[in-house]
Amino acid sequence: MTKAPEASPAASRRHTEVLDALGAAICSGELAPSSVLLSDELEARFKVSRTLVREVLRVLSSLGLIAPRRRTGTVVLPESEWDAFSPQVIRWKLASPHRVAQLQELTELRRAVEPLAAQLAAERAGDAARAEIVRLSAAMWAAGTTENTEEFVELDIAFHHAVLAASGNGMFGKLNRVTEEVLAGRVHHGLMPPHLDRSALEGHLEVAAAIQRGDGPAARAGMERLVVRSVNEMSHLWTRPEPSTETQPSGNMPEVR
Repeated sequence: MTKAPEASPAASRRHTEVLDALGAAICSGELAPSSVLLSDELEARFKVSRTLVREVLRVLSSLGLIAPRRRTGTVVLPESEWDAFSPQVIRWKLASPHRVAQLQELTELRRAVEPLAAQLAAERAGDAARAEIVRLSAAMWAAGTTENTEEFVELDIAFHHAVLAASGNGMFGKLNRVTEEVLAGRVHHGLMPPHLDRSALEGHLEVAAAIQRGDGPAARAGMERLVVRSVNEMSHLWTRPEPSTETQPSGNMPEVR
């Protein structure tokens, strides 16, 4: 069977650009639920082929953002239909006027899952997984004490991935990309404290040490403190009114009906 030709880097880049533009417009509310997306208008607006538009719409449909409707066309779906755990949807929502609500939901999810994951990691993880968690916590300490924020965040993401994976619960492990988006999103949107907190560095060491020695309750309590600290660092955001979601035509998107 003849293998289909791979897309060129330029075509792949353009696909990503159009996908991000439409996804962000839907998640921000610029393209409201029940808006109709017409392929001809999208082709003209973005100056791309029908094939590329079809592929972008397929991806958006797989994420629950749009769906075909008989005698209507492709329509934007309400948020209740979106794939809330998709890293792409999370990223688009974090870039939207709904950023604070999304951060609050993600932080509440972390608080519900990660302490139990740490306890299970202490009870179930193999020696190699325990050693890796300890190594990551030590590397975080080194990066944090030198104020290397970029390296610290990369290690922080890897640390939480390792704990979720070491829990032995496959469903917890699948949340690693959700955790990555919220941790990276805090940096991207300027929501990190200006200086890394020494107690947070110590907290990661404590969780790692509890996992290494197999102390489930201590690992759970330590992770709970870490997540609560993250909540407290952003809690001032929850009380701020979010920007109005009413949008005026920006000229960036094709006409919808």
